[in-house]
Amino acid sequence: MSPNPRRRETLIALGLAAGPVVALGFTRFAYALLLPAMRADLHWTYAQAGGLNTANAAGYVIGAGTAVFWARRLGDRAAFAGALAVSALALLLTATTAGYPALSLLRFVGGLATAVSFVLGSALAARVAGGGGQRRAALLVGLYMAGVGVGVVLSGLLVPAALAVAGDAGWRAGWLLLGLVAVLAVGPALLAVRRVPPAVGTTGPGLARADLARLGPIIAWYVLFGAGYVSYMTFVIALLRDQGLGIPGIATFFVVLGLASAVATLAVWGRVVGRLPGGRAPALVSALVLVGVLPVLLLPAGLPAALLSAAIFGSSFMAGPTAATVLARRALPAGGWTAGIALLTVAFSVGQAVGPLISGALSDSGGVAVGLWLSVALLAAAGLVALRQRDTVAAEAGEPVAAARA
Repeated sequence: MSPNPRRRETLIALGLAAGPVVALGFTRFAYALLLPAMRADLHWTYAQAGGLNTANAAGYVIGAGTAVFWARRLGDRAAFAGALAVSALALLLTATTAGYPALSLLRFVGGLATAVSFVLGSALAARVAGGGGQRRAALLVGLYMAGVGVGVVLSGLLVPAALAVAGDAGWRAGWLLLGLVAVLAVGPALLAVRRVPPAVGTTGPGLARADLARLGPIIAWYVLFGAGYVSYMTFVIALLRDQGLGIPGIATFFVVLGLASAVATLAVWGRVVGRLPGGRAPALVSALVLVGVLPVLLLPAGLPAALLSAAIFGSSFMAGPTAATVLARRALPAGGWTAGIALLTVAFSVGQAVGPLISGALSDSGGVAVGLWLSVALLAAAGLVALRQRDTVAAEAGEPVAAARA
């Protein structure tokens, strides 16, 4: 262990970042890479393909709603580690079956474990800073959140390699590779979580009716935003394949998206979101994510349009959870932060459950591009709704004990 406290804190945050690598980079977002191959090999409709992601998101809703229960039952550190291990096991088992009911169940279990590990990991990362102030805590949480982009980059390297060797039948090898790397990632996460300081104090009371009213616009925004961004993430690879982009191009697209996410999450969005009042931050995020969808729909098909989309979308989509956390802190008294952020996490999950199902049905009737236009419409609506949010309680010192994350 390093005698330098700051270096020690950085290493702990990096170890915890193995959580979002597995939970979101692999369990959630890698499905976009594997979906076209699974659909072709297993003869699915787009609605069936979207349904599998909806099963994952449904599990996420339940996981987000029960994360505090598991933390109280098992301890937050043990619950985080256990949920991460379940996520890795679900990835491995997904490679062993072609049955739609079994795959749906595994996606559901993976979604539940993802939510528990990610929400509790956010709380643990926020606790790592030992008296370093809000800026130091924000940096460490940023290191943790950057794990999402790292997971997307690794997915963009591993999955296309498996598909290049075995074609569409290589989807099993893709899941297996992700599962093996996820098992390896559990090790540094376990080492890190043992060094996180124990929680001090207790969470505040639940939300009053007036608190819910203050959060109304941001709750509606988060449902719409979740549905819009995840519809793109679920079906964009299918669109790029239909447009003739080969495996090397798709791998490059995913790597660029992941790198943009990691860099922007760590270096840009924390400062930007903190300076914008009311609902301007989520409205800006929604607008940029919307712009990120448009290149693959409006520009000539090819790698330049795909990479432009990856850079814009990737640099902005993970700013949504950051904006939600900041808005909860501003709209609620300190005692309601935890309950408010948990509620927003569930709202986000509901949007992510519904979006792929509707987008998949539209894709079956009119093509993948038609389904992706749903993302544009939902993100536009989200931005307009977000502007109705107001700061009604001054931000207070201290950090929330949990974070509303994807």
